[in-house]
Amino acid sequence: MTANAASSQSSFEALIARVSALHPERIDLSLDRMLGLMERLDHPERKLPPVIHVAGTNGKGSTIAYLRAILEAAGLRVHVFTSPYLVRINECYRLGAVGGGKLVDDDELRTTFEHCERVNAGNPVTIFEMETAVAFCLFAKHPADVALLEVGLGGRLDSTNVVETPLASVIAPVSMDHMEFLGDTLTSIAGEKAAIIKRKVPVICAEQAPEAMAVIEAQANRMRAPLHAAGQQWHVGVERGRLVYQDERGLMDLAAPKLFGRHQFDNAGLAIATLRAIDALKLNMAAYEAGIVNAEWPARMQRLVAGALVSQGPQGSEVWLDGGHNAEGGRVAAAALGDLEERVSRPLVVIAGMMGNKDADAFLANFAGLTRHIIAVPVPGRDNAMSPDRLADAARALGMRVEIAPGVDAALQRLAMLAYEVPPRILITGSLYLAGPVLAANGTPPA
Repeated sequence: MTANAASSQSSFEALIARVSALHPERIDLSLDRMLGLMERLDHPERKLPPVIHVAGTNGKGSTIAYLRAILEAAGLRVHVFTSPYLVRINECYRLGAVGGGKLVDDDELRTTFEHCERVNAGNPVTIFEMETAVAFCLFAKHPADVALLEVGLGGRLDSTNVVETPLASVIAPVSMDHMEFLGDTLTSIAGEKAAIIKRKVPVICAEQAPEAMAVIEAQANRMRAPLHAAGQQWHVGVERGRLVYQDERGLMDLAAPKLFGRHQFDNAGLAIATLRAIDALKLNMAAYEAGIVNAEWPARMQRLVAGALVSQGPQGSEVWLDGGHNAEGGRVAAAALGDLEERVSRPLVVIAGMMGNKDADAFLANFAGLTRHIIAVPVPGRDNAMSPDRLADAARALGMRVEIAPGVDAALQRLAMLAYEVPPRILITGSLYLAGPVLAANGTPPA
């Protein structure tokens, strides 16, 4: 990192620390504070380009990556707000431009943060609410054709839900996560997600468990919102390695997604269904084809082929990075690893670090049939991270061979000392808060 970059990062950290002190709980779901801040900022949320609003437990970010790539391939300017960031907060804010967008630069981001902080005038606000307000101010200022907004947590009381009339409401797969905020049943969690549905605005829904689907259908009916559900109004599948999508308008035979894993066919299908459900958008086949094969989304079954960290592992090994952190995230990563094993067999080692509020047993159980070797590591810089000892206990209970290492670098170095007949396949997983430092240490941060 250059001296200027380090100084800029330090400045952001001080600014974020000031804002965080206004409301000590990072997560405190409510729309009241956000609505007050929007009024003080003269309602930037009403001045946005047409919005596609995306909720769900898993797959939101990947779905947004496909939406952006398809829309940009069609020549449209696309703003994107996603969270959390992996290395730099700039990753949360992508400003649309002809020929492809770019992450907001440091100066404009700092100026916008300071403006929101000044207008907020010391009123209680969570850091995510402030980050969302910054997105709205940036997106209201810069012209674009579409804005993509990812729900931070839940939906009903998420700060992005102050947008009143989006182009479409999208619900990615719903599963058990953040139960302390959203409820401890799939029905209650689905209810929180489904609350982004707006009156008469089309709802595009991924395949769901029956109890979640019932909640989403009921809310769509209440809001008289046309529902486009996977397995009902549209279908996506894999045929001869290609993505085949079908709805009432016809069939699309497309190349496989660039993003790895069979679940990415479903995420891509959700993006296609969304864009085909919006009457105002008329996209050609070439845009869909280009978007599906060019979409990128870091730390989601991302192959790390080179870098400072990768070079510390066993020579010739495969290193994969995935930010999955709940049972369903573990399931799709394990399925992707199963596909890799069928193609080329290698011994698998999982290097895992998780946050303290996650279900380590349910997450690691997905890998019990694929590997017996787990290395538990801490998540750096996070006071609320799970201790490696606790993570190791969960792995031992599943009959796995467990080691504890002080960090991912030490884990890779330890593996490099072992004698493998075939270089191993290594998955680094358990948290996006682990994935970010891995990308930074490897010298391959998101661009």
